[in-house]
Amino acid sequence: MLRPWKLTLAGIDPARAMPLYLQIVHAVIHEIERGRLPPGAFLPSSRALAALLGVNRKTVVLAYEDLIAQGWLDAQGTRGTVVSEGFAQGRRPVVPPVVDPVCEPVYRFRAPPGRPLALADAAGMKLDEGAPDGRLFPPDILARAYRAAVRRASRENRMQYRDPRGLPRLREAVAAMLRGERGLAVKTDEVCITRGSQNGIYLAARTLLRPGDAVIVEELTYEPAVAVMHDLGATVVPVPLDAHGIDVEAVERACRTDRVRAVFLTPHHQFPTTVSLRPERRLRLLSLARQFGFAVIEDDYDHEFHFESQPLLPLASYAPDRVIYVGSLSKLLLPALRIGYIVAPRPVIDAVAHAVSLTDGMGNTLTEDAAAELMVEGELRRHARRATQVYATRREAFAAKLTARFGGDIAYDVPQGGLAFWLRFTDPAMLDRIEGHVAQHGLRLASSASFAVTPAAPRGLRLGFASLSDAEADRALAALARASLPH
Repeated sequence: MLRPWKLTLAGIDPARAMPLYLQIVHAVIHEIERGRLPPGAFLPSSRALAALLGVNRKTVVLAYEDLIAQGWLDAQGTRGTVVSEGFAQGRRPVVPPVVDPVCEPVYRFRAPPGRPLALADAAGMKLDEGAPDGRLFPPDILARAYRAAVRRASRENRMQYRDPRGLPRLREAVAAMLRGERGLAVKTDEVCITRGSQNGIYLAARTLLRPGDAVIVEELTYEPAVAVMHDLGATVVPVPLDAHGIDVEAVERACRTDRVRAVFLTPHHQFPTTVSLRPERRLRLLSLARQFGFAVIEDDYDHEFHFESQPLLPLASYAPDRVIYVGSLSKLLLPALRIGYIVAPRPVIDAVAHAVSLTDGMGNTLTEDAAAELMVEGELRRHARRATQVYATRREAFAAKLTARFGGDIAYDVPQGGLAFWLRFTDPAMLDRIEGHVAQHGLRLASSASFAVTPAAPRGLRLGFASLSDAEADRALAALARASLPH
């Protein structure tokens, strides 16, 4: 294919808050999406494009490396850099203990569903599904942020009820973070603060769904989200996924048979399998959203932690009109703080804020102000860098321990990002033994059934590595290995 003599990329402006390399990434993706850069098309050399744009060559190199890591471009050695052939063929965007009650109610009430509550203080050591280590955040820094928040709120007479969308200072700090690090062109009034990402998922689903509406989920997914859909009276439609993410052709088939109002997915690090949704499938999914009129609820629960390459840009970064973006600061700060957020168009945020006013009143001013202080002063970013280094070391050690304990009896891919491994078992009987006997060895973990929406879905275990010290990981995996032995 002939090489283009010139490539014009619009919107590259050093004055913008978004880093220059991210602007170049966005611009190239846009040209691929609209067909100006077809599969196999050569891009200018990094030196030539840098000269054309008037930027440092290293900036272009970083952008090209990011696009190659994400799957948009392919490096062909001395021949140059080309658009990935993956965009060929027209695929364009688009059981708790029983307790005797003191009394029984004589009135009718809505009983809870059969799913048990997940209680953190239950007996035994926990192998979680990917929680951070709250011990890593310096408590004196958190205390200082709270003191500053209390003084500021008192001085400014903000110890009152306030905007259900959240503290403006925190919303602007979140918006700035998303603009600079995730490529979202988001304004403050397009952000609503929530009580963690689970609350965000509930509010997003409540805003979108009515009883009888269909919502598509992956056959392996985040069970509390499915429970929310059921609670709202929606019909849950599971579709398959593979090593490249959700099966978009199955999504289209479902849209032709059901009244689909939403698709819920975790495209960055799929829960529980950790796979990333490939670029061409992302574009196809958004094309289907436009064609069939559904919204995408994008749960980006652990975007901050990546070890191999730059993270994939969120779906919301290039389809803000089709995506309700749910994120969390809990994994960056502390899960106990319960700070999440929703990003969506202003009318949707207004609807979400109305739901917040009915269910949560006016939020938590002091905690939100303390979180904003940590973000504005750079403490959150510094902690993220330190924690990522710790988690990267723990990830490698955890992989080595898994191989030493189980050898060829298991299969896994070392995750490029996120805080958990997805284990598959060559012999299903071993998984059965683990799930049947693990509690006897003082260990708790989420069962394979908790991830599956259908009985036929693949089975596996999601094991978090980040919250465990080296000694704790040793003890946990030793107990897991003992539980796997024939009894």
